[in-house]
Amino acid sequence: MSTFRFKALEDVLERKPKHVEFPSDRASNYYATNVFTEEVMREYLPSEAYKSVMSSINKGTRLDREMANQVASSMKDWALTKGASHYTHWFQPLTGATAEKHDSFFSPISGGRAIEKFEGDNLVQQEPDASSFPNGGIRNTFEARGYTAWDPTSPAFVIGKTLCIPTVFIAYTGEALDFKIPLLKALHAVDKAAVDVCQYFDKNVNKVSASLGWEQEYFLIDKALYNARPDIMMTGRALVGHNPAKGQQLDDHYFGSIPSRAEAFMREYEIEALKLGIPVTTRHNEVAPNQFECAPMFEETNLANDHNLLLMDIMEKIARKHDFRVLLHEKPFGSLNGSGKHNNWSLSTNTGVNLLAPGKNPKTNLRFLTFLVNTVKAIYDNADILRASIASAGNDHRLGANEAPPAIISVFLGSQITEMLDKLEKNVKAGKMTPEDKTELKLSIGKIPQIMLDNTDRNRTSPFAFTGNKFEFRAVGSTANCAHSMTALNVIVAKQLKEFKKSVDGRIDKGMKKDEAILKELQKLIKESKDIRFEGNGYGDEWVKEAKRRGLSNLKDTPSALKVMVKKETKKLFNDMGVLSHVELEARYEIELENYILKLQIESRTLGDIAQNHIIPTAIKYQNVLIENVKGMKDIFGKDAAKLAATQLQILKDISVHLNGIKEKSEAMLSERKKANKIDDSEKKAAAYCNEVKPYFEEVKYHSDKLEILIDDELWPLPKLRELLFTR
Repeated sequence: MSTFRFKALEDVLERKPKHVEFPSDRASNYYATNVFTEEVMREYLPSEAYKSVMSSINKGTRLDREMANQVASSMKDWALTKGASHYTHWFQPLTGATAEKHDSFFSPISGGRAIEKFEGDNLVQQEPDASSFPNGGIRNTFEARGYTAWDPTSPAFVIGKTLCIPTVFIAYTGEALDFKIPLLKALHAVDKAAVDVCQYFDKNVNKVSASLGWEQEYFLIDKALYNARPDIMMTGRALVGHNPAKGQQLDDHYFGSIPSRAEAFMREYEIEALKLGIPVTTRHNEVAPNQFECAPMFEETNLANDHNLLLMDIMEKIARKHDFRVLLHEKPFGSLNGSGKHNNWSLSTNTGVNLLAPGKNPKTNLRFLTFLVNTVKAIYDNADILRASIASAGNDHRLGANEAPPAIISVFLGSQITEMLDKLEKNVKAGKMTPEDKTELKLSIGKIPQIMLDNTDRNRTSPFAFTGNKFEFRAVGSTANCAHSMTALNVIVAKQLKEFKKSVDGRIDKGMKKDEAILKELQKLIKESKDIRFEGNGYGDEWVKEAKRRGLSNLKDTPSALKVMVKKETKKLFNDMGVLSHVELEARYEIELENYILKLQIESRTLGDIAQNHIIPTAIKYQNVLIENVKGMKDIFGKDAAKLAATQLQILKDISVHLNGIKEKSEAMLSERKKANKIDDSEKKAAAYCNEVKPYFEEVKYHSDKLEILIDDELWPLPKLRELLFTR
């Protein structure tokens, strides 16, 4: 008997929901209590320092040394009241995770005494070792210097005993080495471009903010079963495992009663999240067994992204307390729905207007159509850039798997908006518009209802869907840093808005009235971007053929998708918009390729280890049991034994077939991996792993899964999928 597996199952069956100490007061009373909020700053900061910080947040002005010292001192005093003993610059290197280096407030002074000390220099800038973080060749290994610098737009917070200060991360030579810097630059670019366009409609608009509302999907499995599965432990997903008889086909888990242990876990991480100012409001069972989702209210994109990364970290820590492990991989179980991170995106003005929400009259609806159509055009022109922003080894398993949007980027608008755009396209006539034309169009545009949240059925097969007052980018993977896709989206929209403004101004300069110039340009954009719009089933084979006919890309794997990052046009776009230089973009391309290669390399090694050290020995052991059984039957029944032991003999043959198969395919996989590892060029190496190594994963899994159902259950060494998914 495999004692490790069965001991793990016994541990799970003995689990009970952990007792959670809940705050006695309402959530609204402890919300953001561990955050250095604007209200806290008012209380702790001198008036002049408070004004300087708010100016830095709202206008990007620099803090001088004296003000930085005052802010640091006040931040330290507040953190000490929360029990903090250390501080850290909390940043987002290109590993995909967050990073932190803790330093103590403690500082010895003369006379054998000590004080708590935290100065402006400690707040504004630090110097972590940059050599061990991915840099894509920007720095040599021996060139270790890099800097973290305070991002005042995202408030500091206390976790446990540590004051965490959100920061950017740059190389000594000035290049961005994180996800936050390009996101901030992209947000600045879309702000400026959108404000310029808003001036056509409202001169009071001087600020446009991109908002983000993410939805985080994840799986929970018991930690004992997790520890008994080396594949899940090392890669985040089950590389082998026969499909259980029951999966998600009955739809009984979706929105069902939340299991007690899972709910206790959720309640505790929600409390911690709320204390950190993360406005989580939603939790529910997802489609697959043991799959769940949480979601917050919308926030400004930079802050929302920080909160998503922070929540993932909190979930991991709290899960361990409840004897769970969180699986954030996009496809932990091949036969079940994977996990995404839907990014709901919109643009809002300082005057309180959502630019993607229809208004009450022709003027506000013309503004709505302007931003809607320009967004669609931005996606049409830059679909491959958006696809590259969500490319990863994990997401390759999920995209197009009849549960998530396909790898083909398209836009869903719904029947009502589609009808309006078709009408606008046809009704704007060539040449000068007559007063009757203008009146007819204004009447039509004015009929768009202000609230359109339910104007059409949702299309969950669309990667980029309009949902009434926002766009939902559904193709983002569950492990992803939202900054990657949000940088891409905001920069391409900013570029398109700049081009729109230039074209409309050109028409006005030639004597055309403003509204007519806007309508004419919108008509042009609607026609040019029509092929990206798709209202049907994105899962169907028909769409693949139709998309090809339309000339849309179908970049099915990460190496293919990432190539767009180093195209001449992409480099020009990001450089011209001031978001990423050519050097930075090329470095990120190298990092993404290396990350892809390493993940497949780890999966291949882990799969080979499981095959050689777990499955093959177990199969041989069971064969020996059957052989002894057949020998015994021969001793008893003589010549009749062959007939009477036909079942045992057939199982022996079947096991031998799959033993040989798993051995052969594992060795072939190893051979291809060795060949790939000799390739120096990252692009060719990634392609080799994708096309030559990865195909063996399914072949090794096939033989392993066949052996799983042939071998005595008591001998099988790994917890089975039915146990991982249904043992609670």
